[in-house]
Amino acid sequence: MLTHMDDFHGSDLEKIEKLYGIRKEDVISFSANVNPLGLSPRLKEHLARYLDCITTYPDREYTSLRRCMAEYAGCEPEHIVVGNGSTELISLIIQIQKPKKAMILGPTYSEYEREIALGGGTTLYYPLQEKDGFRLDITNFTGKLDDSLDLLILCNPNNPTSTCIPREDMRRILDVCKEHDIDVMVDETYVEFVEQIDRISAVSLTAYYNNIVILRGTSKFFAAPGLRLGYAITGNRDLLRAMNQRKNPWTINSLAEAAGEWMFCDADYIGQTRELIAKERRRAYERFRKSDRFHAYEPMANFMLLRIRDSALTSADLFDRAIREGMMIRDCSTFPFLNNQYIRFCFMRPEDNDRLAECLLR
Repeated sequence: MLTHMDDFHGSDLEKIEKLYGIRKEDVISFSANVNPLGLSPRLKEHLARYLDCITTYPDREYTSLRRCMAEYAGCEPEHIVVGNGSTELISLIIQIQKPKKAMILGPTYSEYEREIALGGGTTLYYPLQEKDGFRLDITNFTGKLDDSLDLLILCNPNNPTSTCIPREDMRRILDVCKEHDIDVMVDETYVEFVEQIDRISAVSLTAYYNNIVILRGTSKFFAAPGLRLGYAITGNRDLLRAMNQRKNPWTINSLAEAAGEWMFCDADYIGQTRELIAKERRRAYERFRKSDRFHAYEPMANFMLLRIRDSALTSADLFDRAIREGMMIRDCSTFPFLNNQYIRFCFMRPEDNDRLAECLLR
């Protein structure tokens, strides 16, 4: 087995080519958590027709784009700020809020801690417990929130655990944070994959709470990571004003603007995606739940976390086994509070999911 210390992101297929001698075109990435349907055929046709839009500047206010986003997400257009992917918006919000001390649930996405550190702040982790299936103990958690914190960051659904915080619990969190003057950033990158999105998404709460900002993007659900189109939703007028004043003008190019105005209205594609992921999520969970070699944590998003029960295997072993068969999974040993007994993979097309299951379960 090839030994290395690389932390492979789902987009790091060039590294795979170099280390394993496998063409990136031949690799099925179960690590990137991107919609297996790929780009919508209708979106491709739409962009082809509107290619000439790159000869003009986009609307500086992105009025039509924000209207489409608002109708899709269920909020007011004036509560939306567009950005060059949600990563840019994370950075922008943290630069504006300048938290001295932030709390993050762990294990989770590393970019939050990085941005806080770049701004001179410190990060405190609240560890999700394996014994609870990595689901949040809301009573214990809210008891840890106090005046020393400036910012709370929640990934919902959480990556890599695929667990969710229901909206009623999010309301409890916001109430406690309000008491302690804590701002809340909620990353809803994966919420559109959830079967009962209305029970999970906190978008409706932005109309009542001014201490919450929600991040969304098009990289995962709409299979468009290269488009770099993200958006933030908040009812906080001061934050909206600061973000609009500080962000770069024309941060979204004309093609991304044209794509966004179309993709959020593509009902057929949206419905097909949700149907496929719901079916494959149930199928994968049942298959791995019955295995005595893994412990499967019930997934809510489009990916699943597994703990390896076989002491003779590590996450690196399984990564190596899968990649040599042209399938890339996520070795979760680099996530906070996880070790080399955890892997994560997203749900792809049925035939690909079957191939991966056969590889991992043998």
